[in-house]
Amino acid sequence: MGAADIIEAWDRADPSAIHPTRGIDEDAYWGSGRDQAADLATVLPAGCKVVDFGCGDGRVAIPLRTLGYDVTAVDASPTMLDRLHQHDPDMPTVLSPGAGLYAALGKKADAVVSLAVLIHHNYADCLDLLTELRQAVKLGGTLILDWPISDEPVEGQVWLDVTTWSQEAHDDACTSIGLKPVDSGLPWGVYKAVKAN
Repeated sequence: MGAADIIEAWDRADPSAIHPTRGIDEDAYWGSGRDQAADLATVLPAGCKVVDFGCGDGRVAIPLRTLGYDVTAVDASPTMLDRLHQHDPDMPTVLSPGAGLYAALGKKADAVVSLAVLIHHNYADCLDLLTELRQAVKLGGTLILDWPISDEPVEGQVWLDVTTWSQEAHDDACTSIGLKPVDSGLPWGVYKAVKAN
C-alpha cells in the first residue's frame, strides 16, 4: 500500500475510526490530544515553531497551540484540515503529502511532530517522508516521530497496519537522513536534526 492509498483512506475515514478514544466519546478523544501535547512539551523548546505533520483534525496541534507553540498543521487530507478548522479556524495549515514540505512551508521549523503517520507507510514511502520531514527542520532542531523499532520488524500491507523497523535499518536511515536519536522517555522517537552522512 502506497502513500496515495493511505491518504485516500484517511480522507474517507469516518471520524469515529480515526482514533480508539473516539469510540469512548469526544471528551476522551480531545483529552488524549491534550495529554500528548503535554508530553511533547517536555522536549519541545517553549514557544518554538512546530510543524504537526499528519495533524488530522487537530487533536494534538490545537492543544500545542494552546500551550504557546507557533504551530503549523500539515495534512495530505483536505477533509482533515476542514475538520481542524471547525475547531480552530485561525490555525495555519498546509495541505501536503510530505513531498516538497519545506518549500510549502516557506521556512524551516524548529521542530516537526509526526504521530501515527509513518507507522502506516511502507518502508520506501516512510524513508521518503523522513527525508522530507528532516529537510523541513533547522539544523539542531527536534523531530518527534512515531517510528517503531521491533526485534521482528514487519511492513504493513493495509492502511491501518503498523510498519515496524529493525534497529539496524532504523540506525542506517538516521545516519543517511541526518537524525540523531535523543533519550526522552516519550513513547515516540525523539531526534536532533544533524548533518547527514
